[in-house]
Amino acid sequence: MQCHRMPWVYLTSAIAWRFAAFAMLALGAASWAGQVFGQSIESVLAPGDVIQGHAKWEGDCKQCHAKFDRQAQSGLCSDCHKEVGSDMKARTGFHGTLKPQPCSACHRDHKGRNAQMVRFDAKRFDHSQSDFTLRGKHQPLECDKCHVAGKKYREAASQCNACHGKDDVHKDSLGTKCADCHNERNWKEASFDHSTSRFVLLGKHPDVKCASCHKTSNYREAPRSCIGCHKKDDENKGHKGQFGEKCETCHGATQWKTISFNHDTDTKYALRGKHSATACTKCHTANLYRVKLNQECAVCHQKDDKHKESLGKDCGSCHGERSWREPAKFDHDVSSFPLLGKHAAVVCKECHKSAMFKDAPRACIGCHRKDDKHSATLGEACGDCHGERDWKSTVGRFGHSKTRFALRNAHALPSVKCLACHKDLVSFRGTALECLACHRKDDKHEGQLGLACVQCHTDKSWQVPDFDHRQARFALTGGHALAKCITCHATARYKDASRDCFGCHEKDDRHRQKFGTRCEGCHSTRLWMLWDFNHVKRTSYPLDGGHRKVACESCHKLQAPVGKSIAVLDPSCMGCHRAGDVHDGQFGARCEQCHVTESWNKLPLRSGLKPTGNTGVSR
Repeated sequence: MQCHRMPWVYLTSAIAWRFAAFAMLALGAASWAGQVFGQSIESVLAPGDVIQGHAKWEGDCKQCHAKFDRQAQSGLCSDCHKEVGSDMKARTGFHGTLKPQPCSACHRDHKGRNAQMVRFDAKRFDHSQSDFTLRGKHQPLECDKCHVAGKKYREAASQCNACHGKDDVHKDSLGTKCADCHNERNWKEASFDHSTSRFVLLGKHPDVKCASCHKTSNYREAPRSCIGCHKKDDENKGHKGQFGEKCETCHGATQWKTISFNHDTDTKYALRGKHSATACTKCHTANLYRVKLNQECAVCHQKDDKHKESLGKDCGSCHGERSWREPAKFDHDVSSFPLLGKHAAVVCKECHKSAMFKDAPRACIGCHRKDDKHSATLGEACGDCHGERDWKSTVGRFGHSKTRFALRNAHALPSVKCLACHKDLVSFRGTALECLACHRKDDKHEGQLGLACVQCHTDKSWQVPDFDHRQARFALTGGHALAKCITCHATARYKDASRDCFGCHEKDDRHRQKFGTRCEGCHSTRLWMLWDFNHVKRTSYPLDGGHRKVACESCHKLQAPVGKSIAVLDPSCMGCHRAGDVHDGQFGARCEQCHVTESWNKLPLRSGLKPTGNTGVSR
């Protein structure tokens, strides 16, 4: 049944109306025309009366119709019928599951006040098109079992407990999702996937009836701990609550009597030796989980501790789990006294006289006092010299470099024995450090050069390979550097050697000591035959003229005084030329007034010249 006329019907009506209106105007029917024009043109053109529910909008067509846009009509319908519009947008409910189509395809108006816009056949309605598909025992039910008269169908509740509230023996303790356990075939038939709960059924638990654990209809009150159901088993096993309520730590879900607890992997204390055969209650005397068990050996073996806790509580560092009395294996290297050399083979009781092991001395003298041949003169640090391999062997043990006398070269062991310097075993301290203390017999100098033998000798060899004479009071220069020591040092009493030239060069003195013994005044160390004396710079009597060719002995004829290099001469001409004075002293001693040094016979005054040359007399 269609709600609207075809377009040609609307066109014919419009033409007829317009023609009638024109005729009435032409005839002047004022009263009839006023009544007609008092209504809207849309209401005049309406195909029929709307239903009672739409009557209040009958004069306002735009509430349901949009001018010249028939497709917009469905949108105006959903604006008024908001619940249906929401279902269509969300694609839920009956209207939301239908294929998209205009509202007018099913709901037609303008058929009168009492017309039915929906012809609904409840018996032929497909419930699967709604949000609640009928399955199982829901299918044969009458509609009024769920849909209450006077209410819209959509208002019917979809939760199970809305209809089955009286059947809920759990009294809402499990919530409203009855379908998690119950189905539509039979309400009393329940199938619950226990793996989705907080207690997964493992082992033999799936075979257990629900009522065995769920004592009441409030299933949430069922205990989840093992002890909640197995308390009687805990009593029969003999634990009596001592091991706490975490039964799953030892027992499994497959078989209660089978113990699956592995002490080695499930705890931090692996059971080895005799511990593996020890009953749990031997160590766990208190509540297993409330009282933490102390893992120290001394807790159980205090009566076996012969050391009276002097070695602490770590018994396992010496004793093993196989037998407490088994000889202890102690790694002495981790102690403050590692066993080295012959100590490793010594029986424990040789040093540990009692079970109070820490009382054993760590100093060598504690055990080796009888072996101390030094009578405690060297203290108690025996390890400085003696070793653990052999008490009598001290080679390489004592660090002599730590003393004031380091042993080097020829002094080093084993070249020199200790007793070579130390007269006996109790006299190691206070030994003299001077070389002569040991080498007095080797001193060829008869003590003349003092005690500092190291100035010439070394510890490599007593023989002196080369002495640096610059360290002495007589440095060797020139020809002296090539001379053999015995040339000057006739004996090993080296200080007896003369330091002046005359001591060695007396035979070379051709002047017969006229010029004294200070030969270095003219001679040098390069060569004895080479000499040079600058009479101008070194004396107050310059040699010039004929004096230059005169031999030294011609003027210096007298023997030099003791301690002087040369005798003091008369600087006047008469000192040397008295015998050549032909005037017999008549003209005095100032010969230079007439004579010159160039020649005695030459008189410059005869030619009117003044005398020239140095007379040696200060003017």
